[in-house]
Amino acid sequence: MKPTRNITVGQTTAILVSTIIGVGVLRLPLVSVQAADTGAPLLALLSTIIVFLGMWGIVKLGSHYPNETFVEYSELVIGKWPGRLYTFTVIAFFTLLTGFAAREFGAVVVTSVLPKTPLEVTVIVMLLMAVIFTRGDINTFTYIHSFYLPVILVPLLIITLVSLKDANILYLQPILGNGFKMMTGLPEIAALFQGAFILAILIPFMQKPKKALKASLWGVVISGGFFIMIIVASISLFGVEEIKTIMWPTLGLARATSLPGNTLQRLDVVFLAIWVTAVFTTIFSNYMLTVQTLKQSLRLQDHKALTLFLLPIIFLVAMFPGETIEMYRYIKVVGIFGLFLTFIFPFFILIVAKIRKVPRKKGKGAGK
Repeated sequence: MKPTRNITVGQTTAILVSTIIGVGVLRLPLVSVQAADTGAPLLALLSTIIVFLGMWGIVKLGSHYPNETFVEYSELVIGKWPGRLYTFTVIAFFTLLTGFAAREFGAVVVTSVLPKTPLEVTVIVMLLMAVIFTRGDINTFTYIHSFYLPVILVPLLIITLVSLKDANILYLQPILGNGFKMMTGLPEIAALFQGAFILAILIPFMQKPKKALKASLWGVVISGGFFIMIIVASISLFGVEEIKTIMWPTLGLARATSLPGNTLQRLDVVFLAIWVTAVFTTIFSNYMLTVQTLKQSLRLQDHKALTLFLLPIIFLVAMFPGETIEMYRYIKVVGIFGLFLTFIFPFFILIVAKIRKVPRKKGKGAGK
């Protein structure tokens, strides 16, 4: 049975934005500054452009095979077993990504808010929330993201804009930073956008699959623009060298910001509450992508049992890194490897589809 097309372009954009903006926001200024110095905003801009180009392959495949998920058209284009190998590699990758995101969330909460709470407790609570909501269908998934996006985006934008009142423009010069050396940081920044691969399972549910490119454009532009604002605000407030000494510069930005008139002197508490919501939507998307892909690969009719099956595996992944620094090393390696799966390999499938002229499956469309 084909999926019902209920998701609009606006809802797809909301899912992409709330998925991309997540746990990596806290460390974003540090990662970008380490690679590009004062050229960090330019590095984020280049990464945004590259990510959109990478998503073009996913969109073209989804538009050409509007009634099939990427699991189905991968097997159709490159063969049954190579397609399944690719699919299970994607499942393994997003299992790791979900686990590491939950671990990073736990590390921040235990360090900043609940120092006496065991790390395992914070991680399992977040994963249990993801399990509960992942048991719903795609429509529920869509409504949750659409509801939470304004809750995430509006307060974060206000905090970022308010922080600019103490900005020092000189800290942002030179704009080009360390020149071509910044290119080494492109993969690590681009890896923050990998949740956008959720689009590969959303296209068959869209009312107008051919407008997936528009949704991906707005999703990447809004997320990338927000990332650039965070980087600019952090650098203009702290300076490049000070940022390099801070583990989570965005959290420091919120701590150093107060509303005009001292109506609220500490915005970090508000920021953390919003950030927790952003982390949830990201983990929720990664979990749903993993479960739905596994369900389609195993040709199952229902995915609810899989949500509980994956829980202990993802929890073990989250607990595997011994220290926070070690965890970030794993995240960097896994994230860069994932770029091949999420943004590069779809182009290979698209090229093979064009060369072999693989037709789409015949039958009734998903919207009929």
